[in-house]
Amino acid sequence: MSQNRSYWINTISRDHVLVGVKGGFTQAGHGKNTKLKSLKQGDLLVFYSAKTQIENGESLQNFTAIGAIADDEPYQVEVSPNFHPWRRNMSFFQSQEAPIRPLIESLSFIQNKQKWGFPFMRGLFEIEQKDFERITEAMKADISGE
Repeated sequence: MSQNRSYWINTISRDHVLVGVKGGFTQAGHGKNTKLKSLKQGDLLVFYSAKTQIENGESLQNFTAIGAIADDEPYQVEVSPNFHPWRRNMSFFQSQEAPIRPLIESLSFIQNKQKWGFPFMRGLFEIEQKDFERITEAMKADISGE
């Protein structure tokens, strides 16, 4: 994996992750572009979904998708007259969902193992390469073609 890239987690419900996978994009921060500006082309991003759906979803606690940023800048789209979210294009890799619980002890960004969900409240955040590699392995992700 490249030394010039960064590794990220984006916390999004599974239903929204699947919309992004189908459309080849990601959003963050309820459509704001603030954190999306930090991503650069080639950065790798894994998605964590605490719930199956944003509204009234069931508990899931899985890593649900993985991919690479495929563009240079965030762009804005119109979803509805009142919602114009910012997005980044992504290339997604073949992977399987993986539960977080078996990984909690080995992930360095989870400092308090009893309150392991706290880091995910940040939404989009950067992680170390070794944590990304552990998650990639658990997801059986094939990122060799990127």
